[in-house]
Amino acid sequence: MDKILSKDSFKDYLFMLLGILCISFALKSLLIPNHFFDGGVTGIALLLYKKYHINIALIFVALNIPFLLLGGKLIGKSFAIKSIISVIVLGLCLLFIPFPEVSHDKLIVSVFGGFFIGLGVGFGMKSGIALDGIEVLAVYTGKKVGFSMSEIILGINILIFLIAGIFFGLEAAFYSMLTYFVASKTIDYVVEGFEEFTGVTIISSKSEEVKAFLVLQMSKGITVYKGERGFMKDSFEVSTETDIVYTVVTRLEVRKLKNAIHEIDEKAFIFSSSIKETAGGILKKKHAH
Repeated sequence: MDKILSKDSFKDYLFMLLGILCISFALKSLLIPNHFFDGGVTGIALLLYKKYHINIALIFVALNIPFLLLGGKLIGKSFAIKSIISVIVLGLCLLFIPFPEVSHDKLIVSVFGGFFIGLGVGFGMKSGIALDGIEVLAVYTGKKVGFSMSEIILGINILIFLIAGIFFGLEAAFYSMLTYFVASKTIDYVVEGFEEFTGVTIISSKSEEVKAFLVLQMSKGITVYKGERGFMKDSFEVSTETDIVYTVVTRLEVRKLKNAIHEIDEKAFIFSSSIKETAGGILKKKHAH
């Protein structure tokens, strides 16, 4: 245990605490008083609470712990210990912290309930823990049945919303879907950051000028692959060696980059793809400042 504590930074514990408080607030101030639901283990806990009136804190902890213990085998002992402690603390917050009811407006409850749930789960993920064990279940099930994690999570959530619709009406199910949608988008922003990155590959006969522009004018790091260009239908045998240039920019810089490259070489072939996360290199150093 001391080894685990010595490795964790203050930032990790701050994110854990913020995640716990955000989820506690969302549940007690918004979702529970208005009988709204969410996806994942949180959604299952809310369904059981609404149907059988069992204490929500006990349900939430009891449902999550088996999945988190499974996470200890799949991910690591440190992950499981920290996640279980965090889930227990979250349960204690639900039991003892008197969060006030904020609103009974259905749209406000649905949107901001989802926002704070997503914020909490996202903060937990950034600190290396899980405050909702559904993804651990999806990882384990995916290895057994061959479906992707996103497909399994989607299937479980569809089942949750179907049950909510059957027992509590379609309106509750629809608002719960909105809650889950907002939560999932918020998680994406918290984990991946608001400043999304794009990887850009450039194939041009003027690769030297392209490289000079990216490094000297845009201050970007580049990676150069050696390749061949040509192989056209009417001249398949004709090809020339070329440098294939790859760089990473923010999404706000993509248009500027493409316009500049086409000014250098209007026949340049450019394609891009979204990047979920970056670490290290020139880009990270600039971002840190």
